[in-house]
Formats: sequence, structure tokens, C-alpha cells
Amino acid sequence: MDDQRLRMLVNEFADLGSRISAVAKTVDAMHAITTTAVSILDTADAASISRGRAGDFETVAETNDLPPKVDAIQYELGSGPCVDAALENCVFRTGDLERDPRWPEFGRRAAQEFDVRSMLAVRLFLEGQDLIASLNCYSTAPDAFTEGDQARAELIAIYSAAAVNSVTEAERSRNLRLALESNRQIGVALGILMGRYKITDDEAFSLMQMASQRTHRKLRDIAAGVAEVGDLELP
Repeated sequence: MDDQRLRMLVNEFADLGSRISAVAKTVDAMHAITTTAVSILDTADAASISRGRAGDFETVAETNDLPPKVDAIQYELGSGPCVDAALENCVFRTGDLERDPRWPEFGRRAAQEFDVRSMLAVRLFLEGQDLIASLNCYSTAPDAFTEGDQARAELIAIYSAAAVNSVTEAERSRNLRLALESNRQIGVALGILMGRYKITDDEAFSLMQMASQRTHRKLRDIAAGVAEVGDLELP
């Protein structure tokens, strides 16, 4: 690899890190990964991330509408580069997908229905969950991906997994703080209603649920209102 190409790769990875750091949600981080994969791998026409477990995968990020259609065939058959990369913890790189003996039915359908002739899929390690994932790249050209592309895709997966895991942990912490704050407010609201109307906690909770359903507002917002004004206004 020449110096110019190496500098370009370094810049691409630096840009990926900045984009992932700037988002607050795991799904946005995953979309940043797929976009960067297509940018780094010149021969890739599209990219996606598959996540799930044996018999139950879904496409959680994609660069356009092609990957979900191709992935759906693999999920239906229970086999294919992206599914097997996740399940077997390895890398799969095809030549001419239509003639690949490892996935005869999938390869035929991917080529004939969507003109996808090459795929490159690598395991993507996401921590803190019981699901497995893969980063997948697609091309309409046969024999599109080289050994160099495979090495770059593995680097993307390693680098991206660490970045996504940090975003996931931050997202989990935010959700926990929101849940704790919400529970505290609900507890305060229950106490206010129980004291004001001399009712049980179950009855107070039922009143707030009723208000939530009839006003189409979240329960924590109803609780916050009760805590603020000291009463519950029912429709």
C-alpha cells in the first residue's frame, strides 16, 4: 500500500471515529460504519450490518435499500455470507456469488434477483448483549473484493466495534438515569395522590394510567405534572 493510500485510510478511520463520537444512539453509530465501509472499500456498492442469533437475524443498518433485500434471502434460508460470518466467527469473501458452491441457492437468487455478484462479510463484535453481528459489503461485479479489501474490512470491524460499544454503554447509562428519574417522579406522584384522595397506591397508579391513556402522554410526563401542581387532572 502506497503512502498516499495509507494516509487516506488513516483519515477515513479518523473521520469514522469523529462521526461515531458525535452520535448518541447505537443505531446512528452503525449507520456511520456502513457508510464508511463503502467509502473505504472502493469496490463496494453497498454495506449493511446484520444482528441477531441463529434463525432470527435482522438488518439494523444499511447504506441503501439493496442490502435488506439481499439479507432477507439469507435470513429466510438460514445461511449466507453475513449469517455465517456471525455464526461461525470468521470472514467470508466470495468470488462469483452465483457460482459459489457454499451458498448455491442464495448465490443464484442474489445474482438473478438483485444483480449482487460479490459479497464480503466479517464478524462484528458488539459487547453487552447476547446478539451476534456482522458487517457486510456487496458489489454488482464478480470477484470484486481482494485480500486487501478483506484486511481493510476486518480493521473496520475491529475499530468500529470498540467505538460502537462505547456509544452503547453511554446510551445504556443515559437510559438508566432516565428510568431512575422516571421511577422517582412516579413514586412522588403516587404519594401526592394517595395523600390527597386517601386512596391506595394501586388506585393512584390506576388513575395515572387512565390519564396517560386518555391524553396519549407518557406515564412519566403525567407523574411530573402531578409532582409539579400537586394534583391530577383527568379528562
